[in-house]
Amino acid sequence: MAVRSIADKVIIVTGASSGIGHATALALARERTKLVLVARRQDRLTSLEEQIRRAGSVAATMPLDLRHRDQVETMIRSTHDRFGRVDVLINNAGFGFWGTVEDTPESIVREIFDLNFEAPLIACQLVIPIMKVQGGGHIINVSSVAGRRGLPLSGIYCATKFALHGISESLRLEVKGLGISVSIINPAATQAEFGEHLRYGKVRTQFKPTGYVQPAEEVAAAIVKCIKTPRPEVYPYRRSRLVTWVSALGPGVMDRILTNYFRDRIRVAGGK
Repeated sequence: MAVRSIADKVIIVTGASSGIGHATALALARERTKLVLVARRQDRLTSLEEQIRRAGSVAATMPLDLRHRDQVETMIRSTHDRFGRVDVLINNAGFGFWGTVEDTPESIVREIFDLNFEAPLIACQLVIPIMKVQGGGHIINVSSVAGRRGLPLSGIYCATKFALHGISESLRLEVKGLGISVSIINPAATQAEFGEHLRYGKVRTQFKPTGYVQPAEEVAAAIVKCIKTPRPEVYPYRRSRLVTWVSALGPGVMDRILTNYFRDRIRVAGGK
């Protein structure tokens, strides 16, 4: 497949103030794209915008809270009003919750689904008509390896990512032939501020990361590569794809592997 030029493409990046979103915005700036940066923290967005402009790219910032439908609508409408098109939508904003499924509060269930799942869903629904009219586009949903395999103490976060996978796969088939690509990015553990913004339930124990922890820049590079050469699904850390394969072929086998791998977490959760 030929590599596409992405210079001057209008690209929305949500969750752009830190982590994967921040690294992706900087990587795209080096490609001379036109960026719309969305997050809640205006000070972080302002600083990022200055870096991007120094790199020679165009950037607009929108301090929005995407847990609210009207602000998702503002993001898509304002981008289209300003640039006349939306070439790439990167749904990256999200947060995690640390606690057992049993003790996850209803309020957290609603809030995390609002941001991690419903906001990308609404954004997709709003941007597809625009992409149809302009003759194409690309939707990138940043999920997680945890969207392919449930992990202890991350059940509600995993559920949002499983749901994001479901709509992404369905949407990819529904827009096939319209010039619209739909991709899922599945990072493994990443060096980012995501962990600093975790919500906590009754479990307050801090656990050290296990295994390889990839830099946010590594995920960003995979996203840029995916925009240039669209793929249905991307694992920035390739070995993590094994989790998906083994879970699909032998879920009991993966249960045993994870029981040993996350023994400390399972013990804290109340398991043996």
